[in-house]
Amino acid sequence: MEDYISSDDDYYEDYCGDDHDDDVADDTHLQLPNYTGPSTKVITKESLLSAQMEDLHRVMDLLSLKEHNALALLIHYRWDVDKVLAVLVEKGKDELFAEACVTVVEHDDSLSSGLSSTAMCNICYEDVSVDDVTTMDCGHFFCNDCWTEHFIVKINEGQSRRIKCMEYKCNAICDVAKVRHLVYARDADLAKKFDRFILESYVEDNRRVKWCPSVPHCGNAIRIEDDELCEVECACGLQFCFSCSSEAHSPCSCLIWELWSKKCQDESETVNWIAVHTKPCPKCHKLVEKNGGCNLVSCVCGQAFCWLCGCATGREHTWTNISNHSCGRYKEDHEKKAERALRNLQRYIHYHDRYKAHTDSLKLESMLKETVQGKISKLEERETIAKDFSWVTNGLYRLFRSRRILSYSYPFAYYMFGDDLLFKDEMTKEEREIKKNLFEDQQQQFEANVEKLSLFLEEHFDQYSEARVMELRMRVIALSVTTDKLCQNLYGCIETDLLGSLKRSVHKIAPYNSKGVEKASELLNQ
Repeated sequence: MEDYISSDDDYYEDYCGDDHDDDVADDTHLQLPNYTGPSTKVITKESLLSAQMEDLHRVMDLLSLKEHNALALLIHYRWDVDKVLAVLVEKGKDELFAEACVTVVEHDDSLSSGLSSTAMCNICYEDVSVDDVTTMDCGHFFCNDCWTEHFIVKINEGQSRRIKCMEYKCNAICDVAKVRHLVYARDADLAKKFDRFILESYVEDNRRVKWCPSVPHCGNAIRIEDDELCEVECACGLQFCFSCSSEAHSPCSCLIWELWSKKCQDESETVNWIAVHTKPCPKCHKLVEKNGGCNLVSCVCGQAFCWLCGCATGREHTWTNISNHSCGRYKEDHEKKAERALRNLQRYIHYHDRYKAHTDSLKLESMLKETVQGKISKLEERETIAKDFSWVTNGLYRLFRSRRILSYSYPFAYYMFGDDLLFKDEMTKEEREIKKNLFEDQQQQFEANVEKLSLFLEEHFDQYSEARVMELRMRVIALSVTTDKLCQNLYGCIETDLLGSLKRSVHKIAPYNSKGVEKASELLNQ
């Protein structure tokens, strides 16, 4: 974070001071959304101070406070202005200040009104000039040297956001401006470090602001105004879930996506395959894969053994017996365990293959942008063709959005409908089967239309006649609207019929947004 403030000297000076897709006939309703809404903002390193001051001034104006008092108040309530207002309404101003250890009483901090020109510091017990004494809002005063040492220790210990008065049993928060002034006189670099701590607390302690999780870090933060359970896009292009800072993953909940990500990265599935399909030789311990129907197998070292229990045997056998061996009482349990392990593995492979197929398709379809632009350029050269090709770009946008959601619907289904997985106690076997059929019906309709849309957009329409181009245009527009509605229905099924019916666990997903992941607009540096 050392380069987060563009100019430390300048900073020191400044701081002291309707979805319309239903209408198919009018394809202007399918224009790409204009992402200038106020609900999500990108905070760059240059505008971070402006974002912080925006909230500070709201509290200062509301409660008629000085800047350092408002700062202490907001840091205590983790920059939650709504929380400050709620406590103010519920408990009153006095209790609001008391909980945050904020003192707003004015004092003469120069002590110049006293009869004496000196004062005794109760820390070092030295008589010092009143010009070398600083008084905090709580009324306690000490010499500047003792204050400075106190501040330096707290800053180095990482406690700079809420430095308390040195007086015994006094919990009042020290004036940030006085802290900065005294530390700056001793160590300018440490004072700048203190400023960065205060500034960055706006992001790190604020539930409505988060650093963009891009790697390498773009240096931006995102501020939201509405529900924390949402998906946003930073100015650097990264789309992520604001709640868990992972990649945008709806319709999976954060927990489901975390479990799926770990499962895909873990080598446990490889281990499962080995456990199901191989056995160790009892002599040399090499793994042996069974390639026939007989339960008498032989290792390359020459050792014969029973596939059911893994024990060494002789080589002679019949349909029912192996010489020098009997494992009849273990046979049934072993076969059941092997069958169950194989079934679970096959189920995982089923869902993972479909998840991977759609993510791979999305990567390939992303290359359509350049291809389609080339086709549009050729059509624009033909005088008889209408020059509005927004239906193509809108169709591409809908395809990319839908394909991503479709791919994440498979990890959701894997956990939702597993017999012994996340929701095993939430539904009976019959209920699970009914809900699974309902979900898969919605998913299959959605999937079929996504594939159709992909097929239409891959056509060589730059070689078509004007009539065929217009026909394709109407098909893409209609299919874009249908795909959007089917996607919305799939979300409705997940939110209401599946997750909404859970009684023992709570899983929430980012709500469906027909316009896609909201791109944050930049907060201006004022």
